[in-house]
Amino acid sequence: MIEFQNITKIYKGNKRAVSDVTLSFGDSEFICFIGTSGSGKTTAMRMINRMIEPTSGKILIDGKNIQDINPVELRRSVGYVIQNIGLLPHMTIRDNITLVPKLLKWPEEERAEIAEQMIRLVELPVEMLDRYPHELSGGQQQRIGVVRALAADQNIVLMDEPFGALDPITRDALQDFVKELQEKMGKTIVFVTHDMDEALKLATKIVIMSHGKVVQCDTPENILKNPANDFVRELIGEERLIHSQQDYITVGEVVTQHAISITKDKSLSEAIRLMREKRVDTLLVVDNQNILKGFIDVETINEQRGKSTIVGDITNTDVFFIRKKALLRDAVQKILKRGLKYVPVVDENKKLVGIITRSSLVDMVYETIWGEEEDGLSAPTETMTEVPVKEQEEV
Repeated sequence: MIEFQNITKIYKGNKRAVSDVTLSFGDSEFICFIGTSGSGKTTAMRMINRMIEPTSGKILIDGKNIQDINPVELRRSVGYVIQNIGLLPHMTIRDNITLVPKLLKWPEEERAEIAEQMIRLVELPVEMLDRYPHELSGGQQQRIGVVRALAADQNIVLMDEPFGALDPITRDALQDFVKELQEKMGKTIVFVTHDMDEALKLATKIVIMSHGKVVQCDTPENILKNPANDFVRELIGEERLIHSQQDYITVGEVVTQHAISITKDKSLSEAIRLMREKRVDTLLVVDNQNILKGFIDVETINEQRGKSTIVGDITNTDVFFIRKKALLRDAVQKILKRGLKYVPVVDENKKLVGIITRSSLVDMVYETIWGEEEDGLSAPTETMTEVPVKEQEEV
């Protein structure tokens, strides 16, 4: 639990950065502070770990006034991710991840264990622990920066516009990654952003600030349905307000197609028979618990003929997928950007639940998001003949 009690921050010249803010957040919430430049959102967040001291008022964590906690100890107990991630270039990935545990004097064995656990969490090979930041891609460095903030098992993580400088596709994937981690690990994340789409996608609660004051604090759905004033309406944007009802349709509500899949232990001859039977050139690969592991295609089978006999040996793990909890509107943007015909849909445990097709998405866009067809135009249609899941994610 985080509580702001009448928090005010005044700088020299009587400039009020934050003015009489009272807020309360529960455990495991994803809180996004958003507002225009100079609204006080970053100042408010940085007061949680005493990087900035309030002029008046109290901030409580689990009922304890943070002024009664040594600031160094407080900062070690609260994860923090800055915009440029801040991996130390002279330290290995292992040492970067375990920086705070080392300061907390964790035994070396426990530090080694947490380093391996964290790098597996971001789906990178353990061998990368002994590399240096410059040897990783930008997206990989971003992921390491996120899990470093979780390595000491802090319950609260502060994130100060961590994805602001990234390209749209990398940013989109990292947003999904952070949201998934937050839900899986039950952390409380306080996230500063200037991007309303990012806030609506990530947050369970959004705090909108202007001139140091809280204008509205509520769930994304309630803010879209009931904006507090004209400032909030302008920040949200007319299009989002018009389509606020459709914004909360999830992918899971529209999945209608069964995925054509095969388990990792099957032979390549069985895979070829299934492809011929279903008239496809690509199969999704799952394990015995139906967890999505990747895909195989005709080209790979031809290349590996005589070298491998088992599906798992030639599985391409760079598979793009959508979670069934994802908002349909976000899924439309991702799929259309990549030009895919259809995409696997998985649940929160990455179990394959079906596929969503580009053609069905376009139909829904016309009918439920952009309204009726205009000027005699009709939605394009496609015949589904293959599973184009050959989509690499850098991050």
